[in-house]
Amino acid sequence: MEKFKDIKYTRPDLADVRKRILANVKLFQKAKTFEEADKYLLAWEDIMTEAMTEISIAHIRNTINMADEFYDAERKFFDANTPKLMPVMKKSTNALLKSKFRPQLEEKYGSHFFKTNEMEQKLMKLSVIPQMIEENKLTSEYSKIAAACSVDFMGEKCNFYGLLRHMQSTDRDERKEAFLSWAKLYEEASPKLDEIYGKLIKVRVKLAKKLGFKSYTDYAYLARGRYDYDKTKVAEFREAVRKYITPVCARMFDDQAARLGLDSLNWYDESLVFSDGNAKPIGTPEELVESAKKMYSAMSPETKEFFDFLTEYELYDFVTRENKHLGGYCTSLPSYKAPFIFSNFNGTSADVDVLTHEAGHAFEGFVASRKLPIFDLVFSTSEINEIHSMTMEFFAYPYMEGFFGEKADKYRYAHFTEAIKTIPYLVSVDEFQHKVYENPDSTSADWRRYWKEIEEKYMPWRHYDGNEFLEGGGFWMQKQHIFLYPFYYVDYAMAQLCALQLYKTKVDGGDAWSKYLNLCSMGGKYGYFETLGKAGLEIPLNDAVVKEMAEFAEKEAEELKARL
Repeated sequence: MEKFKDIKYTRPDLADVRKRILANVKLFQKAKTFEEADKYLLAWEDIMTEAMTEISIAHIRNTINMADEFYDAERKFFDANTPKLMPVMKKSTNALLKSKFRPQLEEKYGSHFFKTNEMEQKLMKLSVIPQMIEENKLTSEYSKIAAACSVDFMGEKCNFYGLLRHMQSTDRDERKEAFLSWAKLYEEASPKLDEIYGKLIKVRVKLAKKLGFKSYTDYAYLARGRYDYDKTKVAEFREAVRKYITPVCARMFDDQAARLGLDSLNWYDESLVFSDGNAKPIGTPEELVESAKKMYSAMSPETKEFFDFLTEYELYDFVTRENKHLGGYCTSLPSYKAPFIFSNFNGTSADVDVLTHEAGHAFEGFVASRKLPIFDLVFSTSEINEIHSMTMEFFAYPYMEGFFGEKADKYRYAHFTEAIKTIPYLVSVDEFQHKVYENPDSTSADWRRYWKEIEEKYMPWRHYDGNEFLEGGGFWMQKQHIFLYPFYYVDYAMAQLCALQLYKTKVDGGDAWSKYLNLCSMGGKYGYFETLGKAGLEIPLNDAVVKEMAEFAEKEAEELKARL
């Protein structure tokens, strides 16, 4: 393998991909033995994997610089053409499900693999290709608009992430000015973002109706692989968060206000945990990567092998730049069994969070891809995938001196409390989306009203210092998951409670690493409940589990505070 920047990109010939896959599907159907059938199954999987690798390379390079005309054109090409692969996917899936060797194939690849394919077959209809193409077009338009937003602030050009760094300043006037610039950027972009979101709602609802679903929500649950629970259980989970975790967070914010010498917090105060400043990572991006390399070398033989691979081939892009896509993500280059980490460093502790959170995703992919026979089994649904990342954040605690020096305890306390304080926001985003798709004819004014009501319910401490746009409910649009990944966000909350279980095992002296490594090794071979059971984790969609983790979190926060 070459370094990522040196990998040659070639647009896959999708017509040839279709032709080669179909040829192997025919041979699969004519196979006389299980071994022969399996050979042709793996052959068509390899063809698709090769194509997906090229698509992934183009996607990464597009997000690194969304003004690059070549990769912008590639993105538009794939947005318009990858949905057209659906017919060949349907034929291959149908052949797999009807194979006379299905019992042997299920034994090798697992029954969940077949259940997923059965569900995908149900969700794949040629009639929805136009909606899939239109959705791709709209989400790409959103990403480009969000990436282009920037403002001159204190002598530098800042995008949304750059302004967030200033909202951790110890100077409250600087925090407020950064907040006002941040809010103004969203307010100025809001007419276009409202328009895009309205179109996304309509195209998603139309897609769901064409597939025979009563609502887009019902479609989205199955499309996200939620086979073990429904929206009623998620609503009960949100209520358990409101009942047990919101009060813990309210007390944490009261404690924070007292520590900052404030009667109450405005939103631009919430990110400042200590009056003399939050812990900031020491060093350049290159030095932070070197510190991460030392950490993963010490953590375990498995993490050493993983991070050495990551750095040898430079499978990351961390530095914030103009026209770079917002946020962070981990993706993969399937043919190379290689992860790739993308983020926007901004000089805050969030930079280290990326080196643990996204690295947790990358580590799972690295481990599972070397243990499981096909790429479709490497990753699970997001409720499981986010456990990998969030647990890695906690497991990194003993090594924080390498990033923060004598302020490592400050980081650990701030990180842990932030992990808890974020949960009510996570479920707020989820309830907002349920409300929107229950009322698909709602307007932008309705969306703001929904958000305001939900925010008051789960985050009663939230204040925007009189900013009319945000006080009126405009904050919802700052979350890109609402535009790009519908109904994803609650998965972070569910995963956080599982990550807390693993962290509690570690705090209590148990073998948390073995449980975690076992979880990563399973990839997506099993369903949600079965995966949790095999990993020794309690299902978080349970009132008692939420209550127990809320109590543990408050107790552990006090333990971490005592070390400051």
